Amino acid sequence: MRILLLSHSFNSLTQRLYVELVERDHEVSVEFDINDAVTSEATELFQPDVIIAPFLKRAIPAAVWQNYLCLVVHPGPPGDRGPTSLDWAILDQADEWGVTVLQATGELDGGPVWAYRRFAMRAGPKSSLYRNEVSDAAVSAVFEALEQLERNGRNAPHHTELCSIAANWRKPVRQLDRAINWELDDTETVLRKIASADGMPGVRDQICGREVYLHNACRAEIPTTDIAAGNPAARSATAIGLATRDGAVWIGHLRLAGVNGALKQPAAVVCGGQIEHLPMLPGPEDISYTEADGVGFLRFPFLNGAMGSAACRRLKAAYEAATCRPTRVIVLMGGPDFWSNGIDLNEIETANSAADQSWDNINAIDDLSEAIVRTTSHLVVSALCGNAGAGGAFLARAADEVWARRGVILNPHYKDMGNLYGSELWTYLLPKHAGVASAQKITQSRLPMGVDEAVRLGLVDHVIDTAQSGFEGEVARRANRLATEPQINDRLAEKARQRAVDEAAKPLRAYRDEELSRMRRNFYGFDPSYHIARYNFVHKVPKSRTPLTIAHHRHRKFENRPAINGAAE
Repeated sequence: MRILLLSHSFNSLTQRLYVELVERDHEVSVEFDINDAVTSEATELFQPDVIIAPFLKRAIPAAVWQNYLCLVVHPGPPGDRGPTSLDWAILDQADEWGVTVLQATGELDGGPVWAYRRFAMRAGPKSSLYRNEVSDAAVSAVFEALEQLERNGRNAPHHTELCSIAANWRKPVRQLDRAINWELDDTETVLRKIASADGMPGVRDQICGREVYLHNACRAEIPTTDIAAGNPAARSATAIGLATRDGAVWIGHLRLAGVNGALKQPAAVVCGGQIEHLPMLPGPEDISYTEADGVGFLRFPFLNGAMGSAACRRLKAAYEAATCRPTRVIVLMGGPDFWSNGIDLNEIETANSAADQSWDNINAIDDLSEAIVRTTSHLVVSALCGNAGAGGAFLARAADEVWARRGVILNPHYKDMGNLYGSELWTYLLPKHAGVASAQKITQSRLPMGVDEAVRLGLVDHVIDTAQSGFEGEVARRANRLATEPQINDRLAEKARQRAVDEAAKPLRAYRDEELSRMRRNFYGFDPSYHIARYNFVHKVPKSRTPLTIAHHRHRKFENRPAINGAAE
């Protein structure tokens, strides 16, 4: 089936649908919904059997939905309407939510329902719910709708069980709707309001006399005696602890309000000298280590998977401490939503010298990658519950085995970031695990990759078919079997032998120096492509056109096709 994905951007859900549809042999192309003319042109060029809209910020043009079947993925259950559905679900403490695939008509979110799914809500940030429960439900519902289309044509199915459900239009959530009343709101309410604005736009508030947006909050166990609710009570290396009516919360990141181009930064960095008088306490853990049954589990749920220089060095120290433990297997767990996305572009963008910070960051993550590769005392497993991209995908491959949860999306390429060459020892790791041909395909492609393709290419070893909630338990069971198998001593001996052979053939330092010589040109050379691409990425500058890597209908092969309705196909 020829399917056009019409989306505001190539966001996580759009990427997930793209990967799942291509894996099932559909012909898929993507168009960013920039304006009516561009969208209409895309449909004329591609002539899709169906248009699927996973993420839009405006209505589909009438000229498009009147001539093509357009299925809109709405992140709410049947009857729910409006642009901030998931925000309201969190604020209203809904026990259950859902996803509805409905046909675009002249009535916004009011067309015939083709498929829907419901799921139990959990306490968590909006972006996490969207990336997991919403995406899983959306994929399932979209495929049901496509099956209906193949079986019955463009006749929308009739869901009798939905006839009694009344439409409920929700206005957009405003800052006023989630503003924190520090004197009245308890800790759970504060966390829920911040969770509802997770990612963007954040909750606007005032800290230390500065107007800011609050992000990345969690409960804090800190003393707040004689401190009024809403005021700072403590600080950590990165976060600020604020008193609440009945406890406290850690605020991990802030974004300055009223400052054009302000980025999210660690809260303690934003406030700087204004909080030096506060007691320094252990803040929210972004690195933790546990052991069970001969296995060490290292977790590092960095915000958005970004690993800055200091984070890489702290993680390397924690990893090296884990290798000194009397265990046989170390599992690198990452975080529940992201395993790693490589270097921290926000930190780099806000540095005095972006080139110097980039160089420091890539060396810090290379140190970590090299430490993993050189480990011969343990078997090392990278267990990906969440997505991984850029250097994070290659960092995962530094382990002996890579396990990934079904539904995880990998973006193992640097090219969209100003043709970065990349490091993390990928020139050693990819040919070793994937082979030369697959290594070429992995690094030259600019497309997202699902776990099945990643297994075929050698980037992932095993797929774990489980929901996010069951992933850690399944990983623990598999890691325990690995640690207790009779052949583990032989595997460790062979690992040490092979590492020595590889080192004699070409030292790791040589691979690293070659990679970094190319990276130095990216950072300090005359071509500013990396710096421009990084700026556009972190500041979310809208794209003026859809990249040809995903807009397949705009490839040259379509330019000479016969005209349709007066437009070149």
